[in-house]
Amino acid sequence: MLEAFRCELHAVADFYDQRLVGDLGPLGFRRTSELGRLLPCLPALVAAGILNPGRSRFLDLGCGDGRVNVLMSYLAQVSVGVELEDWLLDDYTSLREQLDASLESKGLHAVPQNVDLFCGDATEWATHDAIRRATGIAFDEVDIFYTFLTAHEAFSTLIAARGKPGCAFLVYGMDRIFPRYEGLDFIESLSPLGEVLAVYRKPWR
Repeated sequence: MLEAFRCELHAVADFYDQRLVGDLGPLGFRRTSELGRLLPCLPALVAAGILNPGRSRFLDLGCGDGRVNVLMSYLAQVSVGVELEDWLLDDYTSLREQLDASLESKGLHAVPQNVDLFCGDATEWATHDAIRRATGIAFDEVDIFYTFLTAHEAFSTLIAARGKPGCAFLVYGMDRIFPRYEGLDFIESLSPLGEVLAVYRKPWR
């Protein structure tokens, strides 16, 4: 499936990476994942059995404008995102419209209709209950959790306590210093992928 959507994945990465954000302003700190750096990590995740194309359920715990969800929509069964700040999430629709037009002009497949984004606090269980009611996907049915470096410790605690055995936790923005999280295994053989992504996994037992 990676090869089948190779052109689409690169087009999505190029589109969003021309619209990177990294600043501190009156509305707070905002920074976005570079999809061009995330994209080369995907084959290793597939080879390691962490990403199962077409079957994995993906949850971005701080999705911003939803760009990682859009990228993963081509590879996941469902691509769900949560964002605390509604003003960040508001950018999703306008960017999707521009991206959809760009993909169509290039004769590429449209973004799959499996992206669901929610405004809420991903550290609060009520948010995940709302996601379950809307999508049918419970927290303990998610295969891959993703976050930018922000709030990673709080998310790791939630995943260790309530994620399913074998689920993965991907943390974007790490390079040489890798924290250890109680209840999750650090996958040293995979980290850092692309010099940006640290990979953790909840033990099967």
